[in-house]
Amino acid sequence: MLGLICVDVDGTLVGTGNVVRQDVWDALARARAQGVRIALCSGRPAFGNALAYARRLDADGWHVFQNGASIVNVQTGASLSEALPEDALPLLLDRARSEDRLLEVYTDGAYGVTRPGDLAERHAALLGVPYEPLTPESLSGTRVRAQWVVPRAQETLVTAEAHPGLDLHPAGSPAMPDAMFISVTRSGVSKGSAVRRIAETYGLDLGQVMMVGDGENDVSAMRVVGHPVAMGNADPPARAAARHTVGDVDAGGLREAVELALTLNA
Repeated sequence: MLGLICVDVDGTLVGTGNVVRQDVWDALARARAQGVRIALCSGRPAFGNALAYARRLDADGWHVFQNGASIVNVQTGASLSEALPEDALPLLLDRARSEDRLLEVYTDGAYGVTRPGDLAERHAALLGVPYEPLTPESLSGTRVRAQWVVPRAQETLVTAEAHPGLDLHPAGSPAMPDAMFISVTRSGVSKGSAVRRIAETYGLDLGQVMMVGDGENDVSAMRVVGHPVAMGNADPPARAAARHTVGDVDAGGLREAVELALTLNA
């Protein structure tokens, strides 16, 4: 029996308009009503629109944010998050400032930026938070993730740079097609590692889990679950990791994935 559906956000739950289709909400609500847990599994942080999505999907459940660095129960606020290595952040901040590049630094509940401006402002709107840029140094609490936000043409340059002790998770968003979001987490931390922890918390075997995604940063989770599903708009790595492919995000592909999940429980 399928016990858990993990749902990416950008390119899976939301499409080019940065909104969720009503038929998708309805399908996810039917699955939850039948006892299937729903976990957001996103690169986005646990605030703004992503937090609202998680609460609507499964109000007392565990959800994956920040590409696995932040694992939060949205009812209790309990966290299973993974901190960045202490020596990593100064090196990233030095690089960001020497290259005049936007680096975002996140805790579970807030973030700061190295380079206020157009990209930072547009990303705040995408996240659904006010544009009130803080500096990374002003944050309180554990730093769990950093993220490069760069023009798409710079993706290869950034991912080729040395990031010792860290893993990179590149992803795009249909709502900001000119930008790439390259998450930086502690080595070994990914959506896949976070999905393992949530399944264990729920007492589920990974064969009882579905992951629906579209990007390279979804592949680690798709590889560990029993039912990996790629959206019709998925990047080639996600398609290669999938057992099933559904329609485009703007055509309700996630609804198809949920309907598939429910047939497994019929």
